[in-house]
Amino acid sequence: MEVISQLSVELFLILQTVAYAIPYLVGYVLLILATLVIWKLVKRMLTPKHDYSSLKTVTFGDESTVTSNLVASFVSVFFIFLLWGTFTGSTLLPSFMHAPGPFLGDASFTYTSEAEDGSQDDATVTVIVHTAGESVDLPEVEPGEGFALNDVMSVAAYRSELLRVEDNDEITRDDGAVIVAVNGEAIAPGANSVDVGWGDVSMTRRGTLNIAPAAGWQMEPIWLPAPEAVWSRFIEIAQDGFRNASLGEHLGFSLFRVIVGFLLGALVGIPLGYVMGLSDWFRGWFDPIVEFMRPVPPLALIPLVIIWAGIGESGKIILLFLAALWIMAIAARSGVSGVRITKVHAAYSLGASKWQIMRHVIIPNSLPEIFTGARVAMGVCWGTVVAAELVAAETGAGMMIMTASRFQNTDIVIMGIVMIGVIGFMIDMGMRRVERWLVPWKGKA
Repeated sequence: MEVISQLSVELFLILQTVAYAIPYLVGYVLLILATLVIWKLVKRMLTPKHDYSSLKTVTFGDESTVTSNLVASFVSVFFIFLLWGTFTGSTLLPSFMHAPGPFLGDASFTYTSEAEDGSQDDATVTVIVHTAGESVDLPEVEPGEGFALNDVMSVAAYRSELLRVEDNDEITRDDGAVIVAVNGEAIAPGANSVDVGWGDVSMTRRGTLNIAPAAGWQMEPIWLPAPEAVWSRFIEIAQDGFRNASLGEHLGFSLFRVIVGFLLGALVGIPLGYVMGLSDWFRGWFDPIVEFMRPVPPLALIPLVIIWAGIGESGKIILLFLAALWIMAIAARSGVSGVRITKVHAAYSLGASKWQIMRHVIIPNSLPEIFTGARVAMGVCWGTVVAAELVAAETGAGMMIMTASRFQNTDIVIMGIVMIGVIGFMIDMGMRRVERWLVPWKGKA
């Protein structure tokens, strides 16, 4: 019952997070639709067309009709960087485009302390909210009259601090005094918080005030740095390197591991997929193995790879090989199984041998599926390289990301993620071009 109760709480928190994200998702969808309408109107005004392509209404299954719109791609990337800069207070954007940031500056609030005999006294607390890591000299304040004395404290933006009135007041909690109000509004331990305009003041269960300045909508740099911070870090690492290796060496080692692991997986997986697609015996033999290993994530294999191959370079290659192997086998098997039997019968009727059927029918018609699987496998390998380089790697983009994460260098983490994404995108574009060159009949009957 305790486990069920805990799972119910976790499920509720997940649903609560999803519900919180729904307005943002709806806003993003509306943004896509708005840009689509604007682009259609602009396109219609600039280049009105009345040819056959513009009148077509059915495009499903016709790859020659639906292609990637470069304007939509540009606008999509532009808005991603725009939102990134908006919610990080980027200096690349004018200030009016910034989301509300955290409160910074001097502020104050008043609390009411009640002594054991029922007498009350007010004290004003001056709060200096500053940027994290910035040193602040606290000014002196007049203590005032009464047993509750005025105080001053500093709080870093995005943080909260406890106000220990026992270090300042003449009658404290040890003497029976309790804080009963903030800015004239009643407050109780763990019950409520008081909005003081520039932040919230709450009370812990032990009766201590907790001051939390307003965080605004902008992300704290430790969670998401601004684009220019990531770019400056990229320039710095490109010039000086990272952990005794240049940026080119890190990317080169990762690329080498991914390519070698992928090629080994393809060299084994494609023949395996062919024999599974052509022979019921081989399919029955290997199908349980392939279908068992296919859903196993490469991350789960790291301990086993370390035991088998140690922590050297071979362990990383083996992990990437296993990540690509099953995908390529399934792609090749699907390609062979998807060859139209009418094409095979037509070739036989023309007197083709089994080898000629294989050479001129099976292989050409299975290549589209194999290239699709290769693109998926390459993406999985790039996603796995970070885990592969956890195995005592001294170089590599994954090693750079994981090392930076330990020291909360978020700018380096994001820089590494962007580089992996860009390189992976370039590889995918290259594979698409090779596919168009080698398999020009894809999508055609």
